[in-house]
Amino acid sequence: QVQVVQSGGGLVQAGGSLRLSCTASGMFASINAMGWYRQAPGKQRELVAEITSDGSTNYEDSLKGRFTISRDNAKNTVYLQMNNLKPEDTAVYYCNFNYDVIAGWSTQRLDAWGQGTLVTVSS
Repeated sequence: QVQVVQSGGGLVQAGGSLRLSCTASGMFASINAMGWYRQAPGKQRELVAEITSDGSTNYEDSLKGRFTISRDNAKNTVYLQMNNLKPEDTAVYYCNFNYDVIAGWSTQRLDAWGQGTLVTVSS
């Protein structure tokens, strides 16, 4: 079982910056992709950014240049640096870990989610 703890977030004025972090712990063989998602009020959860085990990144197009995802494999931690924040970035942000566990003779690929953290950007 994997436990995920998020930190960061809060209230910031437009143009400001915030950094989110998320750490996984528990029993797993390896962590594959790590990602950040967000869900604004009344909207569906959407991908913000993801980073693979080899460091390749993928961003939602409108966030490129403002948001940066990174990971520290030694700490099983993923970060999201958010700069030049806008009111439309207001949402609950969730981290995601895609990981492998060994189950007998097979490998299972599972997902674990953080508890969510609210980011509010005031105009």
